[in-house]
Amino acid sequence: MADRSRRKAPPPIDYRWVDEQADLDRIVAELIRAPRYALDTEFHRERTYYPKLALVQVAWHGDGRQELALIDPLAVDIKAFDAVFGSSALCVAHAAQQDLDVLTHSVGSVPQQLFDTQLAAGFVGYGTPSLANLLQGELGVTPAKGDRLTDWLRRPLTDNQKQYAAVDVEYLLEVHDRLVAQLADRGRIDWALDACEELRTRPVSGAEPEHAWLKIRDARSLRPAARGVACSVAAWRERRAMRTDVPARHVLPDLAVLGIAQRRPTTTTELSQARGVDDRYARGAFAEELLEAVRAAKNAAAPDPPPSVDDLDRNLRPAITLISAWVSQLSRDEAIDNALLATRADIVAFLRGDDDARLASGWRADLLGDGIRALTSGRAGLTFDGEGRLKLLPAP
Repeated sequence: MADRSRRKAPPPIDYRWVDEQADLDRIVAELIRAPRYALDTEFHRERTYYPKLALVQVAWHGDGRQELALIDPLAVDIKAFDAVFGSSALCVAHAAQQDLDVLTHSVGSVPQQLFDTQLAAGFVGYGTPSLANLLQGELGVTPAKGDRLTDWLRRPLTDNQKQYAAVDVEYLLEVHDRLVAQLADRGRIDWALDACEELRTRPVSGAEPEHAWLKIRDARSLRPAARGVACSVAAWRERRAMRTDVPARHVLPDLAVLGIAQRRPTTTTELSQARGVDDRYARGAFAEELLEAVRAAKNAAAPDPPPSVDDLDRNLRPAITLISAWVSQLSRDEAIDNALLATRADIVAFLRGDDDARLASGWRADLLGDGIRALTSGRAGLTFDGEGRLKLLPAP
């Protein structure tokens, strides 16, 4: 990492404001030919189900210098970016999960190649850094503070707003160069690319309405019949939210989903008596749709609750804390973000023998798999090395 004492305020950024389709088409043609580009978005989703794209920031190298454009998706058809995402150009982004969500719904696709600088930084000693922390650590640049709660959908945007948005991509390609060099020195480029691909292919909002019930607190502990109703009603709520483009909680609150699941009503009168259900939900077509969702659940098998620590062999449960302590130590020793190395859920999945356990294959298995097996089989133990560090040693 760079010397953090070498910090400077960034100069004003030159950018193109793009609100004409012909200009966007020219930029798309340039990006398709570029080997890589930096990308970020601004969006809102407080009052809608789908995120509303408000701005696209993109930077790339062209004609011997870096180009930067701020694209107004309210004035142009941003679906033109589908051609860029389908090309071989590498998309460099920071903390891209929400960007991928908004791009899926606004463009209809996501980049085929992605390098997330936040994820990559986790393999060279950072702990899930913000972009500002990463710019300070790698380049000594301190971005100017802006209004994070600005209304990006309002037009016209001020130059201060545009400058704030432009910073998000101005330095990303330089940061990419630095991170790739550090990853190469440590032999971890493939690790970072694997993590970026995991992120790129992760399901986005609305992809699986049948799993929406899993987002509701306490739904997992319901009895099978009630769990089936919760699954059916939550899936109905999710689809209606998508159809009307409002947040799911505005369609029906979580408390009402649980109340309906517990009571399993068959009439509007019974529906109105369920906890969390007020008059808005207990009459008319809305109530009929809810009752149909309840009836559908009665004719379908209840979904199994997701695997949990309760499914783990009782003899292995104490190992979770022990392994977590060792993983934390290994994270510090290897300078890898602990969240990237192994979460508690990852450890439980591995001990449970899940087919898709992340610790059972790839670089995580190389770092952790044998050690965990040795610990749980009694072939190894943990001890302090006298300097406050945990050390894995063969059992006597």
